[in-house]
Amino acid sequence: MDLPSLGTLRTLPAADHPELLAPSVAAALASWLHGDRVAVAEIDPDLADTAAFSEAYEVPLGASANCVLVAGRRDGQERIAACLVRADTRADVNGLVKRLLDVRKASFLPMDRAVEESGMEHGGINPVGLPPTWRLLVDARVTEVDVVLVGSGVRRSKLLLPGSTVASLPGAEVVEGLAG
Repeated sequence: MDLPSLGTLRTLPAADHPELLAPSVAAALASWLHGDRVAVAEIDPDLADTAAFSEAYEVPLGASANCVLVAGRRDGQERIAACLVRADTRADVNGLVKRLLDVRKASFLPMDRAVEESGMEHGGINPVGLPPTWRLLVDARVTEVDVVLVGSGVRRSKLLLPGSTVASLPGAEVVEGLAG
């Protein structure tokens, strides 16, 4: 099977390179039906942020997807969702995400909590290997991209996977208009 690739990235089978992944990501890929279709590319960790990465590795912004963590409270209970949106869009946190979580106010999870609770590094948080109690909201446009690039759980690499497989990630909810 051909591995997905983009730009100038040199890709390897992600399942064969757990040293390039956060432990939770490696474990999730091992049990995911499409885990064998995922590639990993080692990158300069100083270029992990989307804009710098896109320019340095010649990857179109629309091929990258950002995973943002959002939280809100209802009846004293916190509700957390990971929102996966294309990097050339923004999650509609104060509109659709707030309504989907059924909370009065939704805000980004503070970075220290996001890192600690996801088990992933800032700049590497992605939808693969997140806590199963979190909702995974995926903008429908992400599933239409041939090859989607996301974090790997660490800043020194990125995952590449067919966009069509994103909808089959455990717990994924594909949402039209999640991002604007």
